[in-house]
Amino acid sequence: MAITQERKHELINEYKIHETDTGSADVQVAVLTEEINNLTEHFRLHKKDNHSRRGLYKMIGTRRRLLRYLRETEVQRYRDLIAKLGLRR
Repeated sequence: MAITQERKHELINEYKIHETDTGSADVQVAVLTEEINNLTEHFRLHKKDNHSRRGLYKMIGTRRRLLRYLRETEVQRYRDLIAKLGLRR
């Protein structure tokens, strides 16, 4: 269910803002989106896994707060990120 370290490093390299960036809101949203997508696939097979579903809801809430922060501080970065990730319709 969890993403591999290699995939996480790929996401960090793709979404980082500067050379040593590993924890900006962009990177965190990208990693959370990958984990959310993986868990969504998991729930297609395991519909009654409510313990993992709680973790999914926590991840969705965290991603929502990070996106709200980006939207309020840097609108263009927010728009670029949701377009790149395919979020918001």
